[in-house]
Amino acid sequence: MSKGILYGVSVGPGDPELLTLRAVRAIREADVIAVPNIGHGRQTALSIAADHIEGKPQIECPTPMTRDASVRQAAYAENARTICEHLAAGRNVAYLCLGDIGVYASFAPVNEQVRAAGYDVEIVPGVTSFSASAARLGMVLCEGSERLLVSPVMSGNVDEILDVPANKVFMKSGKAVHELRDKLAARGELDRASMVANCGLPDEKVFEHLADIDDDGDYFSVVIVKGA
Repeated sequence: MSKGILYGVSVGPGDPELLTLRAVRAIREADVIAVPNIGHGRQTALSIAADHIEGKPQIECPTPMTRDASVRQAAYAENARTICEHLAAGRNVAYLCLGDIGVYASFAPVNEQVRAAGYDVEIVPGVTSFSASAARLGMVLCEGSERLLVSPVMSGNVDEILDVPANKVFMKSGKAVHELRDKLAARGELDRASMVANCGLPDEKVFEHLADIDDDGDYFSVVIVKGA
């Protein structure tokens, strides 16, 4: 029996029309669909790809949002083990991932462990949340010799990132968006910042001016700060 192949499938940020043709083909040709679950009950990647799944069996892959590395690693190892069982039986598996699967995605450790177990993995790239957010705002991310810096708000020192001369993208802003807004205001840079929350989803919110945000922010919030 030949081994199955794991497809890491990027489904884009929210709008099903941003699924690539390659992503649709991988989903339709898969025997099993692996669905990440961060524990908030909303399976966004699954809903984006729903029209192409056609009743295929699904694997729920817990991806706990915790700072405890041991908890995360245990979950990833279990997800990889379950996927490998299907691959060993000759079934192809499509692992769905929001945005582009190569950008801050939970697929990375699963990819490494499945490859280490001797199975083939193919990665299907997709539209990132920040490129879709920039389009929604009607702006370009960078041009000419401009640099682009992409970082999750929760990693490292935000002040250090803000010091870099570049156009900046802050992903997964969530509740930290107010702290980011205040830092930008103190630096006199708030008027260059915009935000899109849940880009392409039914509850999408667009703020041309970050100063106008009206809630605690959503995990899937993207802040774009243009350089001076």
